[in-house]
Amino acid sequence: MEKIKRSPMFYAGDKYKLIKEIKQYFPKDINTFIEPFVGGGAVLFWILQKYPNIEQAIINDINTDLTNSYQTIKENVEELISILKDWEEEYHSLKHKLEEKKEYYYSKRTSFNSRKSDIITQTALFIFLNRTCFNGLYRVNRKNEFNVHIGSYKTPMICNEENLRAVSNILQKVTIN
Repeated sequence: MEKIKRSPMFYAGDKYKLIKEIKQYFPKDINTFIEPFVGGGAVLFWILQKYPNIEQAIINDINTDLTNSYQTIKENVEELISILKDWEEEYHSLKHKLEEKKEYYYSKRTSFNSRKSDIITQTALFIFLNRTCFNGLYRVNRKNEFNVHIGSYKTPMICNEENLRAVSNILQKVTIN
């Protein structure tokens, strides 16, 4: 099994840095793991790698953009990678053109908020925004519109192909609600 280096998404409240502390509370064997608030999935991915023979894993989150993204990574990772690679190349080509970079980011945010794209493109938009917005925040207004401004990353990794494929592989044994 390929090792997952990090979750494909940044997420406020991510428990990645707390795994060393959390793991002491887990038993030697786990048959079932249920994560009602999966967020960035740090605990999920640690569990699935630490306990490869787990019989059942179920994840959920109130954020349907997030759960739809996990479902897309699980079922359509190659199509997702293709879109993200193109967008990463386009975004990085604007490295020294700050106004064009902002325009690119805000056009993707507008597309995301229109919610008219197919699920694969919507997931690509979710990941793109997550990787390029300020601190990887996910925040929406009362109209459910993503409203985080552009981050200051020079060349963010938008598409980590190897990691996305590893995540897709490990999600094959996960039920996503």
